[in-house]
Amino acid sequence: MKRSELQDLIISWLTISIAFTRIGRLVDMGSFLYLFPMSLVAVGTGFIAHELAHRAVARRYGCHAEFVMWPAGLVIALISSLMNFIFAAPGAVYVYGPHLTKKQNAKISLAGPLMNTAIGLLFIFIFFFIIGNRQTYIGELIFGVATLNLWFATFNLIPFPPLDGSKILAHFPSIWLLLLLGNLAILGLSGFF
Repeated sequence: MKRSELQDLIISWLTISIAFTRIGRLVDMGSFLYLFPMSLVAVGTGFIAHELAHRAVARRYGCHAEFVMWPAGLVIALISSLMNFIFAAPGAVYVYGPHLTKKQNAKISLAGPLMNTAIGLLFIFIFFFIIGNRQTYIGELIFGVATLNLWFATFNLIPFPPLDGSKILAHFPSIWLLLLLGNLAILGLSGFF
């Protein structure tokens, strides 16, 4: 990994973690210090794993693939968190492969939401079958990692460019529908909504 790519990932991860902690809570430093480590873990597993999954599949197809941060998207994330919602567009993995087919590109797109879904399912299993209680710090952390990953997957499945869902739906409609409905159902059953 190039130094600039690693730097972009770290800056994006920290900024999005602050946004998910809700920077409005910076006034209450105790609350921020309690929630920020949770946000770091949840966003780290969700955002970084998602982007690196895209990158890994693209490179498997022989493409040049690199994460590039979008500074304006990071500012939008911070500002939107002050309004009690988050629109996070920290950047993306840019893929260059002149030989890449549209179906291969759809597989690259699928890798991110699949990674988030797998992480979400693993942590939801850990939460419900091992922890089972959100009243503890570790319980809240595990539940947060699970739901944030499932939410990231669901958001990225929205079928509008530049989100992953548009390419996935075009080439793998059954997988797209299964992932979307499955993630929504699990989020609903877990009490996320």
